Amino acid sequence: MTGVDLSPASLAEARRIAAAAGADVEFVESDVYSVPHRLPAAGFDLVFTGIGALCWLPDVRRWAQVVAELLRPGGRLFLREGHPVLWSIDETRDDLVVVHPYFERSEPLVFQDEGTYVETDVAFTHNLTHSWNHGLGEIVTALLDAGLAITGLTEHDSVPWEALPGKMKQVGDGEWRLADHPARVPHTYTLRALKVGD
Repeated sequence: MTGVDLSPASLAEARRIAAAAGADVEFVESDVYSVPHRLPAAGFDLVFTGIGALCWLPDVRRWAQVVAELLRPGGRLFLREGHPVLWSIDETRDDLVVVHPYFERSEPLVFQDEGTYVETDVAFTHNLTHSWNHGLGEIVTALLDAGLAITGLTEHDSVPWEALPGKMKQVGDGEWRLADHPARVPHTYTLRALKVGD
């Protein structure tokens, strides 16, 4: 198993946890787009992209190419991600209003927040973030163009953090759902894809 992250501090914590669990994991410090220069081409049976990862990437097509380069023929991608509809809602408003772009744009969404999406008592001093949304069709098309076949796509009405503070309730297993009429907004999606053999 191999884990990739941009942050040396995150990797140090991941190594500590893996060692405590007795797990044999190689950790590589890299940005996503540089991974093919750090890991073997067609060297993996599975690529997992965890929830909340794609919003930090400005170009979903480049990400899809990286996934395709890493997978062996017959290898699989599993992705669970925040739904682009959810990312487009202004979480600071009392009502549900689409404010942010649904589709990928070259210019990022820029936020200056006092806190972070991780529950903590720590006060952060560097709070400027840049993120990008990617429409569901853009993601699917990027993967298809990179040579993967989509084998499953499911939209969900729950998310593993309180994405819209004050408007959600916990529903078990670490998941949150809109408290009022949750079926009106997709919260997350899972996508499975297969690299077509050469």
